[in-house]
Amino acid sequence: MKTVFMGTPDFAATVLEHLYNSNNKVELVVTQPDRARDRGKKISFSPVKVMAAEHGTKILQPEKIRTEQDIIQKIREISPDVIAVAAYGQILPSEILEIPKFGCVNVHASLLPKLRGASPIQHAIITGEEITGVTIMQMAEGLDTGDMLAQEQVRIDKRNSQQLHDILAEMGGKLLVKTLDLMEKGQVRAVPQNEADATYAGLIYKNDGKIDFADNPQKVERLIRAFDPWPGAFCSLNGKTVKFWKADICEDKTDAEPGTIINVDDTGIKIACGGKILKVTELQMPGKKRVKVGDYLRGNRLENGMRFE
Repeated sequence: MKTVFMGTPDFAATVLEHLYNSNNKVELVVTQPDRARDRGKKISFSPVKVMAAEHGTKILQPEKIRTEQDIIQKIREISPDVIAVAAYGQILPSEILEIPKFGCVNVHASLLPKLRGASPIQHAIITGEEITGVTIMQMAEGLDTGDMLAQEQVRIDKRNSQQLHDILAEMGGKLLVKTLDLMEKGQVRAVPQNEADATYAGLIYKNDGKIDFADNPQKVERLIRAFDPWPGAFCSLNGKTVKFWKADICEDKTDAEPGTIINVDDTGIKIACGGKILKVTELQMPGKKRVKVGDYLRGNRLENGMRFE
């Protein structure tokens, strides 16, 4: 089908790659404007822009697509059969939703109606979901409220956000291509979402990674996995910010004050956490790389009784 693709980050680039490798023709790619990133303020392109440029596809980067009539008109002139969207980062107006013959379809990284919104991968881990997946959705004007066209699921197990992201991006790309093929043949059945089951996954901010050792260790361990690689779960030790990247849960109980180091050896740091023990096995100090605890202890000291806050 004649396709317009809208997306921005790595997740979307993976989906776009599958679209390029299919029988569909990508006529236009729409992505967010170039941004200054990191301390050097160097201008960088979105992963989707990089991929589209490699394929020689025309690229548009509106600041606010809702108000840029020239952009909307250019999409109309293409007269696409479908607009495929994955993590674009802007809400599409009804003017665009109504352009394609088959409408606009979105690749969303959750099993809708659960975890609508901006950060479904992280929140699937944080909230303790055992299973997540991807949904191909017919877009409507609401936030991830449209009818569902296809779903596929995967167990989360002990994966962190990056690992889950990569799996879901591949899964989403394959499922999109399969769904577009069925749409063209008139073999897709749209299923309305049950609003009673809807949950939301809002934006994540850097401070959301602050660890509260009064929480149970299961919750803290999920936070660590959910915020790997960004923003990272963190606490402080002697005034220095420490990030925890991997941890295990110990069922032993303790009366020690939350955050207190119970034991340290090359296998990890046992920390009082919600009346039980969290064993941290990988950490990162300010300005340093993330390392296993055993490697950190070769040049640094941690002692029983010290306290993370």
